[in-house]
Amino acid sequence: MIYLLRHGETVWNTLGRFQGQKDSPLTQRGILQVDQMAARLAQEIGGSGTSFDIDVSPLGRALETAARVTLAVPFTAREDVRLKEVTTGCWDGMTLYEIDVEYPGALEGSDAFDWYFRSPDGETFDSACARVERWLSGISTPVIAVSHGLTGRLIRGIYLGLSRREMLELPVPQDGFYRLVHGQVTLIE
Repeated sequence: MIYLLRHGETVWNTLGRFQGQKDSPLTQRGILQVDQMAARLAQEIGGSGTSFDIDVSPLGRALETAARVTLAVPFTAREDVRLKEVTTGCWDGMTLYEIDVEYPGALEGSDAFDWYFRSPDGETFDSACARVERWLSGISTPVIAVSHGLTGRLIRGIYLGLSRREMLELPVPQDGFYRLVHGQVTLIE
């Protein structure tokens, strides 16, 4: 069983700036989102007697989220680089407008779901999926994972056997989380 959480809203989320493997802190709204998710997660698993590992991306926004989650769900968190957000290389930290200005034509023909993998030095779709598959294949006990929007899409997509397009179109809420169990993915709000 996997509970998959995305970090709460960050300053750069509010500015339309794509973080990739760079960072910005959670906003007050993001902190509230995390605290609400943590309370809901505690309800979800409370009293089950099941012990969970907590795997967390080593990026600051995920670590900040995990630290707040462990206040409600007292399990030990450990960093796992395989849960990092997909990097867009030199585009990390930029807005779509900035990318279009600095790399004219690079986004031509892309849409809201596939531009991530057009960066000249970013992570490829295949390498990101391979990283996520290695993480998924190593899970042997119930786990709570704290990750990111795009990486979370890939985790759910690979788990469900979706196509690339279907994976990239999955929603990425910051105020809910997913339960992955028995080949099914359920949004918990």
